[in-house]
Amino acid sequence: MRILLAGASGFLGTRLADRLTADGHQITRLVRRPPRTPDERQWDPAAGQLDPAAVAEADAVVNLAGAGVGDKRWNDDYRRLIRTSRVDSTTTLATTVAGLPSADRPRVLLNSSAVGWYGNTGDRAVEEDAPAGEGFLADVCRVWEAATRPAEDAGVRVVRLRTGLPLHRDGGLLKPQLLPFKLGIAGRLGSGRQWLPWISMEDWLDATRFLLHHDEISGPVNVVGPNPVTNAEFTRELARQLHRPAIMPIPALALKVVLGGFAHEALTSTRVLPSVLTRAAYPYHHPTLPAALAAALAA
Repeated sequence: MRILLAGASGFLGTRLADRLTADGHQITRLVRRPPRTPDERQWDPAAGQLDPAAVAEADAVVNLAGAGVGDKRWNDDYRRLIRTSRVDSTTTLATTVAGLPSADRPRVLLNSSAVGWYGNTGDRAVEEDAPAGEGFLADVCRVWEAATRPAEDAGVRVVRLRTGLPLHRDGGLLKPQLLPFKLGIAGRLGSGRQWLPWISMEDWLDATRFLLHHDEISGPVNVVGPNPVTNAEFTRELARQLHRPAIMPIPALALKVVLGGFAHEALTSTRVLPSVLTRAAYPYHHPTLPAALAAALAA
């Protein structure tokens, strides 16, 4: 397939580009700077600028663009960036797809979203048909997903990837925790009772590839592991695999001082089940947290 990829330089995008290239697909990367290689095309999502020819060349579009949620301490400016970087990129791609003649449109748009859609679910398990919750990330996900509508209305298959917390030692949830754990100064976050919708990096990559090819699947898909755990359970298992103690819980107040507005999201309980992937018989490589952490730490 010829695949147009936005967000190719990010934590997930770099790994997905490598995997799809290894599969034999032709990847074209969208970049904001002038192109440096033949496989790059320039765009300006903040201005809504994208050459339609770059989209017409593609069989599929994958959009992973967006400022990192946990990369910086949240303030009002960073909240705006989190929202606009997602909505602007999605709107630009979806409207460009919809504006093409039907014969030139890509067959599928895989657009990133997040389990933040559900807000705080407590101990209640949710599937893809659950409504949007409350809170900043739920509001972002609501407008983010709505921005795909022009492509969907134009008859393009749209899949909204409600991604959980991919596990890899070089980024995401795991990287910032490794040093404190190794130093023996780590522990659960707050009460530790909040649910974490994790997924192994291998399964995130393969589930995304799976969704590219399964034409019968559209709409929201929870890209998470089949067995969610609480933060306390996650902490105990990571400590076990690192052979370190985890006896210093981090109080909610301390998180708010260090993380600012992101602290609320870090303490949110989101118990998410991958019902669409399960019904489609997606074969998980790492269906349990111990297996997923072992793979992440060995990467």
